[in-house]
Amino acid sequence: MFDGFADERVELGPVVLRVRHAGTGPPVLLVHGHPRTGSTWHRVAPLLVAAGLTVVCPDMRGYGASSKPQLRPDHAQQSKRAVAQDLVALMRMLGHDHFAAVGHDRGCYVALRLALDHPASVNRLVVLDGVPLSEALDRCDARFAQAWFHWFFYAQPDIPERVINTDPLAWYGGDPARMGEENFAEYRAAIENPATVQAMLEDYRAGLGIDREHESAARDSSQRIACPTLALWSSRDDMEYLYGDPLRIWSAWAPDLRGHAIDSGHHMAEDNPEALAAALIDFLRPRAV
Repeated sequence: MFDGFADERVELGPVVLRVRHAGTGPPVLLVHGHPRTGSTWHRVAPLLVAAGLTVVCPDMRGYGASSKPQLRPDHAQQSKRAVAQDLVALMRMLGHDHFAAVGHDRGCYVALRLALDHPASVNRLVVLDGVPLSEALDRCDARFAQAWFHWFFYAQPDIPERVINTDPLAWYGGDPARMGEENFAEYRAAIENPATVQAMLEDYRAGLGIDREHESAARDSSQRIACPTLALWSSRDDMEYLYGDPLRIWSAWAPDLRGHAIDSGHHMAEDNPEALAAALIDFLRPRAV
């Protein structure tokens, strides 16, 4: 897994991030979702490097082998703004002042925050299987509450940790044959660490509070994504069931927008890496002139 990639722990002041990186071309940051780690990209990242891109795959703060920040009452330590600041600092430390950002699931919200807070750094944005948090919550109806009840369960104090830590693998699931043995082993080590579980839940607690406030402020001030944006979603997940055409939602945020579905379940980097990599390469690789 990740043959030829450097695998490092990078100190960034308040946190230490585990990061894998390789390549010599234009840089792209891959941001995983919940409850995965950077290893979820293990089938996609080598394809991007082979296509001439530099690829950076961190574990977000709180997730995987990265450090767990000190808890705050408003959960701001796990806010998307804080995670985005980490990742900009990481990319600069690796020598990348300008880069493309790709985010899946919870990483989608981080990638959006990167583009909004750091427009001079993010030159292309890819959002996978998500719409802005504030848009999802504004559309919260009975279907959403039934399908995504975990958003509100995870926001409760203490009880989710007790439930999940009783049997993390039973709660989160996972198939080593489908995920890949090494990816599954890394994922299992993460979800069986109570400190990681707590940090992942803090991600959701921040999402319903401070992250929503940040997004609503951006929307109210008519702030928009300044770079070209690609939205991709899994055809066998529930994005279209919940929202119709996701591009209709993203178009209010991204003036330069394109996108389409990928034939996949939710974890598209593991389920259909070839199709995902092809879509990313087409969007990210410099074109000849």
